[in-house]
Amino acid sequence: MTKKMIEVKDVTMKFKMSDEPINSLKEIFTTALSGKLKYNEFLALDHVSFSLEKGKTLGLIGRNGAGKSTTLKLISGILKPTEGTIVTRGNIVPMLELGAGFDLELTGKENIYLNGAILGYSKEYLESKYEEIVDFAEIREFIDMPIRNYSSGMMARLAFSIASVVNPEILIVDEILSVGDAAFQEKSLNRMKELMSGGATVLFVSHNLEKIEEMCDVVIWLERGKVVMNGPAKEVCKAYREKQSIKKK
Repeated sequence: MTKKMIEVKDVTMKFKMSDEPINSLKEIFTTALSGKLKYNEFLALDHVSFSLEKGKTLGLIGRNGAGKSTTLKLISGILKPTEGTIVTRGNIVPMLELGAGFDLELTGKENIYLNGAILGYSKEYLESKYEEIVDFAEIREFIDMPIRNYSSGMMARLAFSIASVVNPEILIVDEILSVGDAAFQEKSLNRMKELMSGGATVLFVSHNLEKIEEMCDVVIWLERGKVVMNGPAKEVCKAYREKQSIKKK
């Protein structure tokens, strides 16, 4: 029997949003203490269920605000669902907000160890992979420079190189294959394929349907937090394209 690495059961996610714009932390406290702070509930996911077997790649598609990134953050453990359960089996490497753990005053080299530690890698492991990380990121001549002097593309390349240096059991990817120039994007794509061929179970969000079809076994189409369709990648992408073309007419 094939092992299920991810099981999402009847998951709902609600966010509280203030009715009025609040411009500072002080304003939040004063408004809350006066009892005047009012919220609206935003339903990001509405009773979503699916599972993913070991070694399979699942793509999430849908318009902005459909619930794709929220789903990835819930499975990564960044958020907790309002209702329902999520079970994961295996170590998870989330490639969501690349470089979120970087310190701009530290050098690229120092950030390799800092960001790697945040992702759960040991110092010894990072030392063994240091040259590989630097070579892949293509920033060797800048590695001893504070990363506040890096371009956004350089930081993204370094962050991707650190995050992709392991062989995770579960890999979670949100639109990161657009980092860098065309040559680096191709290299990133090939690195992703290597991780997949090594048996990783992958969740992948992208607005690029060609990449979704190329890399994914199954696809879930989300709209306004609900599952519209769940099935083979080509079938779901075809149905999604047809609906979008109808809307444009």
